Amino acid sequence: MTTERWREGNSLRLLENGEEFFPRVFEAIRAARSEVLVETFILFDDPVGRQLREALIAAAQGGARVEILMDHYGSPDLSDEFLGGLVGAGVRVHFFDAQPKLLGYFRVNPLRRLHRKLVVVDRTIGFIGGINYSYDHLREYGPEGKQDYSVEVMGPVVEDMRELMEEALQSPERQSRRRRFWWRSPALKTFPPGTGKARALLVVRDNQEHRDDIERYYRSAIRSAQREVIIANAYFFPGVRLLREMRAAARRGVRLVLILQGAPDKAIMRWAAVTLYDYLLRSGAVIYEYCERPLHGKVAVIDDDWATVGSSNLDPLSLALNLEANLLIRDRDFTGTLRERLQHLMDHCCREVPPPPTPKPRWWSQASAYLVFRLLRRFPRWVEALPQHRPKISAAEIAAERHGVQPQRDAA
Repeated sequence: MTTERWREGNSLRLLENGEEFFPRVFEAIRAARSEVLVETFILFDDPVGRQLREALIAAAQGGARVEILMDHYGSPDLSDEFLGGLVGAGVRVHFFDAQPKLLGYFRVNPLRRLHRKLVVVDRTIGFIGGINYSYDHLREYGPEGKQDYSVEVMGPVVEDMRELMEEALQSPERQSRRRRFWWRSPALKTFPPGTGKARALLVVRDNQEHRDDIERYYRSAIRSAQREVIIANAYFFPGVRLLREMRAAARRGVRLVLILQGAPDKAIMRWAAVTLYDYLLRSGAVIYEYCERPLHGKVAVIDDDWATVGSSNLDPLSLALNLEANLLIRDRDFTGTLRERLQHLMDHCCREVPPPPTPKPRWWSQASAYLVFRLLRRFPRWVEALPQHRPKISAAEIAAERHGVQPQRDAA
């Protein structure tokens, strides 16, 4: 995708956690008549992964074209039996940037991952958010079950989601060629009018033309905030420009609320966020730590009619390395619903971080804060120097051949 445009007439439904998300997405996939496209960072061979597998097989056996693209780093250990059953039923299975493990054990490709979570069915219904296909997105998983969000979408913006997913399935060479042909831009297509009332914009981050789009829209929305900004984000370590917009909003009287991890699944990420607490609290921000279970959400609401739900954390991996997708939403009803659910977390599942003491922090605290900000200011530059290569999309052909199935070859 080379351009961005708000789409009118969308119908949206917020889905909180796997309990709401999985039944809806599996139902939509099973009912597919012509096409199912799925992108995910994680697919595990567990109770949830097997339900997705069954739904995809049912759709393919019903005659639909079914394609699933998984990140190889996030979904590294699927068995030949698991994959072979999919391919044998006619599902086209693809991996993003598949790399062999070092010494058969160590994964060596943690950077620039496909971190998006997208589904489009029959070009009419889509799902976008932060929920992976794994059992740990359900409360029954236990104390480590994740808190997260997704959106069910119907309307013109679904075609933008589909365009993005179709492009990802093509070879890097064909992707570059498409980007050169500006007249194929989805923004210039004619979209059927939607029956809903929400405006929506699909915003992506990639390593070609959209390197900072998600952060840029966050900064713009915070800069325009009049009354309130609520951000709930799992991994919070944003760049200095975004931090300055937050501080400026709080200083001009906007209520700035951050909901961050208090029971983290990755302790180092909480430590990184905590290093920023003093800076934000002294600016007037309010910080809550969600302590019931790991927070995996990537959502925000601003004032009464702006919201975002997607896959992008506010950390260097999401903002400068990974392939991400967020949906921006202008709709009072949806924003109100998301705000109510976030308020419920604050009221019942969070602890508020107390404001810092009145005296300024000691010299070593100031020194550590200075070093953190130097790191934040420079991370876009050192990210560019990190090892990189052109990721490829590969089909899960070995698994199919081992099960006596002749896989379908991609046209791309």
